[in-house]
Amino acid sequence: MPGEVADASVLGAFLFQEPRAEEAASLLERAELFEPELLAYELASIARKKALRHPELRPRIREALEVGLSLDIRWVRVDQPAVVELALDAGLTTYDASYLHVARTLGIPLVTFDDRLRAASER
Repeated sequence: MPGEVADASVLGAFLFQEPRAEEAASLLERAELFEPELLAYELASIARKKALRHPELRPRIREALEVGLSLDIRWVRVDQPAVVELALDAGLTTYDASYLHVARTLGIPLVTFDDRLRAASER
């Protein structure tokens, strides 16, 4: 099983059945996920925003979040000073740079729907 890092744009699309859910599923298929601990907070933030917009879907949104948090993920602690340097060098937020840092540190691909993060990962 190949390892990869998937940011919250991909995992959120998959878990919360957003328009790119099928594409996200194919990107995640059979991958062993290595993720910064930040991912859990980002998924929770996505769930909160969705629940505010669609209160009638709150139970389903919570269930999707619980599924996401129970995935077989290898949680990776990041070197925060290194993430800050990477963010500054790549023109990214520290959040996005955390995913890129994990991918580069482990030498595995990063999958994202974020154009800026994708471009930085290809440099």
